[in-house]
Amino acid sequence: MGDTKRLVYWLRRLSELAMYGWLGMLLMLDLVLAGVVSGFQWLVLACSVGGVVAVALRRRYRLEGFSLMLALSLGTSLLIQSAGFNAAPGIAETGSLLVLLIGVLRHVEPVRRAAVLACVALVVLMTEASARDYQSSGLASAFLLFAGWSTAAGIGGYLRFQQERRMEAVHSVRRAERLELARELHDLVAHHITGIVVQAQAARTVAETKPEAVVPALDAIATAGSDALTSMRRMVAVLRTEDDADRRPGVTLADLRMLTERFSAEGPKVAFEIGAGIDDRTLPPEVMTTLHRVLQESLTNIRKHAARTAWVEADLRRHERVVVLRVRNFGSGSDPRVSRLGGGFGLVGMAERVEALGGRLYAGPGHEGAWEVIAEFPLP
Repeated sequence: MGDTKRLVYWLRRLSELAMYGWLGMLLMLDLVLAGVVSGFQWLVLACSVGGVVAVALRRRYRLEGFSLMLALSLGTSLLIQSAGFNAAPGIAETGSLLVLLIGVLRHVEPVRRAAVLACVALVVLMTEASARDYQSSGLASAFLLFAGWSTAAGIGGYLRFQQERRMEAVHSVRRAERLELARELHDLVAHHITGIVVQAQAARTVAETKPEAVVPALDAIATAGSDALTSMRRMVAVLRTEDDADRRPGVTLADLRMLTERFSAEGPKVAFEIGAGIDDRTLPPEVMTTLHRVLQESLTNIRKHAARTAWVEADLRRHERVVVLRVRNFGSGSDPRVSRLGGGFGLVGMAERVEALGGRLYAGPGHEGAWEVIAEFPLP
C-alpha cells in the first residue's frame, strides 16, 4: 500500500471516529434531557439510540435503516402531539437522520427514489419541530432543522454528482476504446484472410506441377483460419464486456524494443529483456498488442509522475503456460501515483483488458524500493 493510499485510509478512519464521537455527544445530551423532562422522553431516547445503531449498520442496511428511522421519528412525533405530552427533541435522533440522509442521496438507486426519501425526511423533521418541545424557540428551531437538512442534502448531492461524473468519464473512455477495438478487429481479420488467400493461390499454382505440396498448403490454410477464428472470438468477447484498452494490430517484439529505445532516448534508461521461449509466434496477436499497450502506459506514467527516476527495468518472461511482463522504476523520483489504478483511466483500462484476456494486472510497490507494474497472461 502506497503512502497516498495509506493516508486516505487513515483519513477515512478518523472521519468515522469523529462522526461517532459527535453522535455520542448528542446521545449524552439526550440522556441528560431524559432525566429532566418526563412524559414520552423515554420514547425519544429510544429513537436516538436506534438512530445511532442505524448509522453503525448503514453500509449493510442503508435503505432499510433510513426508512425505519423515518417511520419511528414520524410516529413518535405524532404520538407526542396527539397525547399532548411534553418531550425534549431527540438531538442524536436528528443527527442520525442527517447522516443517513447523506448516504441515501449518494448511493440509493434510482436518483428519483433518493430524492423522494430526502423530501420525506424534510417533512419528518418539520413534524418534529411542530410536535416536540420547540415552543420556546419557535421558528428559529424549525429553521435550524431546515438548515441541517439542506446541508446534509447538499453534501449527499455533491458526492452523488462526483460519483456520477467519474462513472460517465469511465463510460466515455470505454465507448472510445470500443470503437478503436472495432477498427483493430477489422485489421486483424484482414491480416488473417490475406494469409489464407495467399496460401490458397499458392496451392492452386503448384497443384499441377507439385501435387505433394498441396496438402501442407491446405494444412497452413486450416491453421490460419483457426487462428483467425480464435483471435476474433477473444476480441469480440472483449468488445461485449466493454473493455477499454488501446491496442495496435500487427505488434511484434521488435515494436516493444523500439518503444523502450524511444523512451530511453528521451528519459531514463530502460533495460528491456525478453526471456527464452518467447517469439512473435509464441504470443497470440491480442496478447501481443495488449503487452505493447501496458508497456507504453507504464512508461508514460513513469515520465509523468516519476520524472527523476534513475533507471527502469522491463522484462518479458515465460513461465510454463503464462507470460509475464514486469516494469520497474528505481530512484529518488519514484512516486506512489505511478501505481494508483484509481487515479486515471489508462491503467484502469489496462487492468480490465488484461482481465478480459484471462490475465491479471498489478501496479504497486515492489522489492528494493521500486514501483512496478506486472501483467500476466495465460498462453493458449
